[in-house]
Formats: sequence, structure tokens, C-alpha cells
Amino acid sequence: MKTLLTIALLDIKESFRSRWFLIYLFIFSGIVASFFISGVMESRVLGFSGLSRLLLLFIQICIIIVPIFVLISTSRTILQDRDLNILEYLLSYPISQSQYYFGKALGRLFGVSAPLFLSLCLAIIFGIFKGASVPVLLCLVYTGILFSMCVAFLGIAFLICSVSKSQEMGLGLCFFVWILALAFLDIALIGILSKTDISENFIFGVALINPIELFRISAISLFDPDLSVLGSTAYFVLDSFGSSGIIAFSLIYPVILGLACLVFGFYLFRKKDLA
Repeated sequence: MKTLLTIALLDIKESFRSRWFLIYLFIFSGIVASFFISGVMESRVLGFSGLSRLLLLFIQICIIIVPIFVLISTSRTILQDRDLNILEYLLSYPISQSQYYFGKALGRLFGVSAPLFLSLCLAIIFGIFKGASVPVLLCLVYTGILFSMCVAFLGIAFLICSVSKSQEMGLGLCFFVWILALAFLDIALIGILSKTDISENFIFGVALINPIELFRISAISLFDPDLSVLGSTAYFVLDSFGSSGIIAFSLIYPVILGLACLVFGFYLFRKKDLA
């Protein structure tokens, strides 16, 4: 365990020196700052104002940016070490493959989630400073489903690391997964529904397997428990899960998906020639 935590700490320190981490932190902190400068909290849209209004905008940004950043930054973790012969050097020490692999995963999880949480904390601090009411429970639940989505794509990224032969191949697979996940938000599912006789409940069920779609629906349900903006999809979600059930599902399923991909990736990682 001590060795695993040491590797995780080394990866965290490497993240702090990485330009990707700094750009990621700057983007989200800058976005939050721009929200306050532009007076978003003072505006009211569909009854939402203050921090609730800011979080609604934050959701739309996270849907696009978070998955691709987690995939790209994480996919390079093991592949870069292997290309630079760092992996072979580290494994020459009394470090097992599992300690290296899961230590990297733990450190990378901190690296991809810390900027998001810092940005949310920044939003809450500014909100308190401006005298806005802070929906504590809403912020905690939103942080939880955001963390779950990070775990899901982190596991997928490590699985991509395990099957890729080079960094270029890994980046290509990451973009493919990201585009596929975005396409199944609306475009692909609407096309399938209109061109085939497949049950719409089956289509809606497929949509909820997508971590991005699940994050989107559960985040919206925090502000709109009736999911009125989703149209007919809301009936399937509410009948199948309920307003609280969909949030619980969004907290549990992405974590299970991410851990399953992580473990399967480790199985493939052990089978490959690591040198």
C-alpha cells in the first residue's frame, strides 16, 4: 500500500508540473470568474438565479470539456512512460505491476478531479462573498455525480492505455470514444428511433448507459425534478427510477463502469510486453 501511495504521489506531482493540468485549472477557474464578472448570478432564467444559475451553466461546460480532458490526459500516462522507457526502469525496482498501475490510476484521479472541485469551491466562496444563498446539499450531490463521471472516463482511459500500442493510437481511440459518447447524446439516438421500429424504451435505456447522458439527466434533475426539458424521455426516467433514483444511479453506475474498465485494463496490461 505504501508503494502504491508513493507512485500516486509521484503522479500527482507530475500533474502539477504538466501544462495540461495548468491549462485545465485555468480554463475552469477562468470560466467561473467570467460568470461572476458577467453578472450571471444576478440574472434569472426559468426561475433559476444565484449559485443555481451558475451551476446550470457549469453543467453544460462539464458535459463537453471534462470527458475529453480526462481521456486525453490519462491515456498518455502509461503509454508515455513505456515510450520513454520509464516503465521498464520503475518495474526494475521492487514494484509490482498492480502497484504501478493502480497507483497511477489513483494519482491521475486526483489530477483530473482537483481542478473541478477547486473551481466549485471558488464559485461557492464568491457566492458567499456576494451574499447569495448556498444550496449546500445540491452542491454536494453535483460534486458527487461529477466525480462519478470522472471515475468512469478514467477507467475507460486506462483501458485504452492497455490496448494501445502507441500514444498516437491512444489519442485516436480517446477521440473516437468522446465523439461516440457525444453523438449518442441526441443525434444518433434520434436517428435510430426515427428509422427503425426499436422500442423507444430500449433507446432511452441505451442512452442512460452513456456516462455523459446520465450525468446530463441527473444534473438537470437536481434543478428540475420533473425533467420537463427532456420531453417524453422524462416519463421513462421517472417511471423507471424516480427523481431520487436517477441521482443514485448516476452516483453508482459510472463508478462501477470505471472500476470494471480499470480492472479489465489491468488484466490486459499484465498480458502485454511492457518493455
